[in-house]
Amino acid sequence: MEMTSYKPGTPSWVDLGSPRTDQAVTFYTALFGWQAEEAEPGAGGYRIMTLRGKPVAGIGPQTQPGRPRWSTYIATADAAATATAVQAAGGQTLLPPMQVMDAGTTAVFADPSGAAFGVWQEGKHHGAGIVNEPGSFCWNELLTHTPDTAVPFYREVFGWDAKKIPMGETTYTEWDLDGREVGGMVNMDEQNFPPQMPPIWMVYFAVDDTEETVGKVTALGGSVLVPPTDLPVGRFAVVADLHGAVFQVIKLTRQS
Repeated sequence: MEMTSYKPGTPSWVDLGSPRTDQAVTFYTALFGWQAEEAEPGAGGYRIMTLRGKPVAGIGPQTQPGRPRWSTYIATADAAATATAVQAAGGQTLLPPMQVMDAGTTAVFADPSGAAFGVWQEGKHHGAGIVNEPGSFCWNELLTHTPDTAVPFYREVFGWDAKKIPMGETTYTEWDLDGREVGGMVNMDEQNFPPQMPPIWMVYFAVDDTEETVGKVTALGGSVLVPPTDLPVGRFAVVADLHGAVFQVIKLTRQS
């Protein structure tokens, strides 16, 4: 699906902070068939990854200590107003609103549990030009130990409703904005997640074939954390790139 704009409160962009940007670019271009745009002067080495000539993700130098990770950015009409709402709801500002040349304005926050996420106020850059297709991001999911705290926080900041969906022996939470699904949430219970695992926003990328993609991940130097597994929405796997950044791939049963 091609996109030219995003309603505020909708995930609109994903990017990776990597300790070895050039190596990461090589890994993901081989994995997803992306092309890398040359970094603009003043962009600090940040690369825009494209599919069919449209932006789908970013890869840049890692700026935070610890394990490299993929980040989710949520569209906002006013990054400064979102920063105020985050503080009022009990979150933290990690990077205050900052204009990125003429592309737009970004900011990074943490919810009350510590899960980090970004926002994007569009300028010339609207966000991902393709979503929900193989080679593009298709879902964003909060993993948290404290879902009861997350629900009021994201409702207050983005206007999301939390919809409970039975899924096997557990319950999945879907984030809805004005009746449309925009993301999900998983309760990191002690049976399935180590208590020391920090909360995180996970990124899913759509693929044509989950097994084939997992094979490419390992051939390119990455690793498989959860092998291909069936879900009601498709067949997914949890993988990590050659530097340990975790993401998920899924062959969707339908495209939205």
